Amino acid sequence: MPPVRLLRVYDCLCDATRLRLLSLLARRPLCVCHFEAVLQLPQARISRHLAYLRRNGMVTAEQRGPWRVYALASPAPAVLAANLACLQDALAEEPQLRRDLAQLEQLSAKVDCGCADAVPRRKLLRLTRKA
Repeated sequence: MPPVRLLRVYDCLCDATRLRLLSLLARRPLCVCHFEAVLQLPQARISRHLAYLRRNGMVTAEQRGPWRVYALASPAPAVLAANLACLQDALAEEPQLRRDLAQLEQLSAKVDCGCADAVPRRKLLRLTRKA
């Protein structure tokens, strides 16, 4: 994994989609199907941002069956950890981040695919649309 540099962290944080992804990953590891359901963005766009975060040492990916599960780099580099702490403090002031987390909690209450328990992506997305 490449070393995390301050400018790279800020480059990653300056994009709204990447900021939303990191905010969700601060809660727990997730697969792309969760991001699709919460952010309501196409899989290709989400995957592109996750690949960028991964190349810059912010997140890791683990293959679980057909799913790729993303998590924050562990241990988080100090500069990333400090900025993620600030991000969590900003939740009170940023409505979009609060909505994302609420949507994730609703989704988790309905189904936890575990990204390996054979819940088809289509079913997961259908469940979120019924909310």
